[in-house]
Amino acid sequence: MIVPVHAQTAADTAKQVPASRVDTQLSFAPLVKQTAGAVVNVYAAREVQQRSPFAGDPFFEQFFGGQFNGPPRIQSSLGSGVIVDASGIVVTNNHVIRDAETVKIALSDGREFESRILLKDESTDLAILKIEAGEQLPILQLADSDKVEVGDLVLAIGNPFGVGQTVTSGIVSAQARTRVGISDFDFFIQTDAAINPGNSGGALIGMDGKLVGINTAIFSRSGGSVGIGFAIPSNMVRAVVETAKQGGDKFERPYIGATFQNVTSDVAEGLGMKQPYGALVTNVAKDGPAEKGGLQVGDVILAVDDFRIENFDGLGYRLSTAGIGKTVKLNVLSRSKEKVISLVLEKPRPDDPANKTVIQGKNPLSGAQVITLTPSSATRLHLSAETTGVAVEKIFANTPAARIGLQPGDIVRKVNGRDIATAADLATVMATKPVLWRFEFERDGAIIRQIIR
Repeated sequence: MIVPVHAQTAADTAKQVPASRVDTQLSFAPLVKQTAGAVVNVYAAREVQQRSPFAGDPFFEQFFGGQFNGPPRIQSSLGSGVIVDASGIVVTNNHVIRDAETVKIALSDGREFESRILLKDESTDLAILKIEAGEQLPILQLADSDKVEVGDLVLAIGNPFGVGQTVTSGIVSAQARTRVGISDFDFFIQTDAAINPGNSGGALIGMDGKLVGINTAIFSRSGGSVGIGFAIPSNMVRAVVETAKQGGDKFERPYIGATFQNVTSDVAEGLGMKQPYGALVTNVAKDGPAEKGGLQVGDVILAVDDFRIENFDGLGYRLSTAGIGKTVKLNVLSRSKEKVISLVLEKPRPDDPANKTVIQGKNPLSGAQVITLTPSSATRLHLSAETTGVAVEKIFANTPAARIGLQPGDIVRKVNGRDIATAADLATVMATKPVLWRFEFERDGAIIRQIIR
């Protein structure tokens, strides 16, 4: 096989299970004292207008306008964060500070600081903040999360339910967990260390005191911890932090000019593979890095830089953590033969203005900005990179498109029985004046049909 099976290393043999009763009485206290100072509380707040139940009612607004609306109130959220640079760079979850107007950071010693948002990335659910403390702050160094193994001991530090800084212990339950549905980024460390609301953005640390992940979500039917928590690996955190340090305000995934799907059992059998794994190439863009590197439709990427690829989520993780501008080595199964190719990871290419348009006129979709999907625009709209068609990119307020409930990411599949392949197709159809509009939209994999007069 092209993908090597790594031999046991010195680090492996150095790990031991408790050998005596004395060993079981050892304490995590020294490790907690060493690391807890770098874990902070994150307070996010924004002002929201309280809407009256009569708001939007034509009859009441005719006489009273917006007088029914109550005074604005402050909506707040609480989470955790980790200082990863002594200059005051803090990592937390994007969902902790989403839509926040002010974000405060409280250190473990009780001091509070206003923070500046350097970067927010919804696709990875990470946000990078900066505080000015006027001194060197305690930090957590980033571990190499690729070296974390199932069974390793870990500590989770955060502020669950706002009760104050709390430490829980557990083990790594699984690596490279995908299809979790937390964010577009889908490659997590799973742990049974208790993680609860408020722990989001907190630290998952290894026994060497380094950060192996940012706690981001739990699987729970009750809202409390049931021993299934998920953390974003430190290698992904490192990539996003480096983007912020270099002045970037958003994290961009590399462009390779190809789309992929998972290798099913049937596909693996057809390709002569003993096991179903890897990422199957379904499309290769002209003049893209994939075509230049020699990838072809039907090829299967088995490994990236000697890391086995289980599915296309794993492929996306490996390319994202490698970074734009880097050259990666791909192990590829092509026409029943294995080969190694090099691929240069490029910066995402901007959308072609000709691929997008704003629907106008007297029709139900007026006020919707739509785009012909490419792998880059599909990823930006939180769709699978291989999704094709015409998607809603933006909805302008107080327009017919907003009133019928259209949402960004919706895909317009058919209008009055006509298939919609490009934004120009949709604009042409919407310029007609039928008595009845019949729409077919796709949202989260489900087909929605609407009839509007």
